Formats: sequence, C-alpha cells, structure tokens
Amino acid sequence: MTPLGALEASALGQALRESAWLYPALEIAHLWGVALLFGSIAVLDLRLLGLGKRISLKALVAHVMPWSAASFVLIVPSGLAMFSAYASELIESPVFVAKMCLLLAAGANAAIFYTVTFPSVEVWDSEEMRRLAPPPSARLSAALSLAIWAGVIACGRLLAYF
Repeated sequence: MTPLGALEASALGQALRESAWLYPALEIAHLWGVALLFGSIAVLDLRLLGLGKRISLKALVAHVMPWSAASFVLIVPSGLAMFSAYASELIESPVFVAKMCLLLAAGANAAIFYTVTFPSVEVWDSEEMRRLAPPPSARLSAALSLAIWAGVIACGRLLAYF
C-alpha cells in the first residue's frame, strides 16, 4: 500500500468519506480560516498599496499578525484532514498542485517582504512620510500577495469541480 493509500485507509480518512457531516464541517472550518487569513492579509496589502495612509503600517502589522497566525489553527488541521480523505485523487489534480505552488509563492513573497522591505519600515512609514506611497518593493509585494491569494482561493473552490 502506498503512503497516500495508507492515509486514505486511516480511521480519519474513512470517517471523512463515510460521515455525512464530518467533511462538510471541516470545509466550513477551513473556509472560516481562509476568510480570516485573507481578510487580515488584504487589509495589510491594501494599506501597502496606499489606502488608509493615516494608519501606521507598523501598528497595523502588529494588529493583524495575531489574526493571521490564528487562522492557521483552523486552516492547517482542517486542510490536512480533508487531504487524508482523498489524498490519491488530490495529489494527481493539477488544480491541487497549482494551489500548493501558489501557497509556496505566497510564503516566499511574505518572507521576502518581511526580510528585505519591512526592516526599513521606520523610514518610509514615519508620520511625515506616510503621505507618500510606500516604496515600490512594498507595493509590488502587496499586489503579488493579493493576486496569489486570489489564486489560492480560486483553486480551493475549483477542487470541488475538477
């Protein structure tokens, strides 16, 4: 038996396929997590694109990061559990592969932003500089983030149809 087959044959995989309510309940938890994550990320990205200039970016990051982190408490376990029910099918789905690639791209984009651009936030987010647009690297990161997350969400929904 393959590792994916063993995962599907597990008690969790079987229960998810056999229960009328368990898989949909996990989908709901997963969607709540995605909504929480995308909402917190979108607010930050829109600020980086120039909306809400009165709000300090540093303060906004401090406010939304706990919400983003909390969303993973819903997203990761529910996503892994749902994967266990149909692992063999999903791993062969181009839509699932695209979703996973987009998730990696989102992570890389965030890592680059927080290690390259964000360390200089004191300079470009000071009270007198806020009337100007954030640096091009911040705006590019924000635009990419919104596009990538829109793709992740689209792929997640398309999985039900492909």
